[in-house]
Amino acid sequence: FMKAKVIENLCIGCGACEGIAPEEFRINDNGISEAINDEVKDENKEKVLDAKETCPTGAIEVKEE
Repeated sequence: FMKAKVIENLCIGCGACEGIAPEEFRINDNGISEAINDEVKDENKEKVLDAKETCPTGAIEVKEE
């Protein structure tokens, strides 16, 4: 399975990840993105990888387990 994590101190809250994969990322009350689910849903894996590549600060970490 795949896990996605946002490294908070790198995130600038631009919202690109939420725009690409709103089922997996959201901007929280602090203006920082966070992963919504413990495990990325199969149908969203490509979107999560796109979000990782699009993130301007490289704040998204993706692990396959």
